[in-house]
Amino acid sequence: MAEKKAEKKIIRTVPQVEEQSRIRIKIKAYDHKIIDQSVRTIIDTAVRSGAKVVGPVPLPTEKTKYTVLRSTFVHKNARDQFEMRVHKRLIDIIEPGPKTIDALTNLNLPAGVDVEIKM
Repeated sequence: MAEKKAEKKIIRTVPQVEEQSRIRIKIKAYDHKIIDQSVRTIIDTAVRSGAKVVGPVPLPTEKTKYTVLRSTFVHKNARDQFEMRVHKRLIDIIEPGPKTIDALTNLNLPAGVDVEIKM
């Protein structure tokens, strides 16, 4: 008779890592100079309040192109193209304290900067 091989069950465990509290900040702007200035301000504020900062991570720039006719009635071959670029950055703040959260909520950033904060 055929012998049955003992089936081995391999149990793989994922090491338990304590969940660290973190704040993920996504920043969007049309102008790359303004977004870099805002990122520096956010990082300086977080470091001064005693939190660890990871980033800024540059995310891909979103490019949207629009093609419009120059003329309103004829001359279909005469066209203009416009491009809109949205620059993005990502910052992770690890182990933020109440002082860090308070400092980030009271932060003044220039106009034209969209900030999305997730905890």
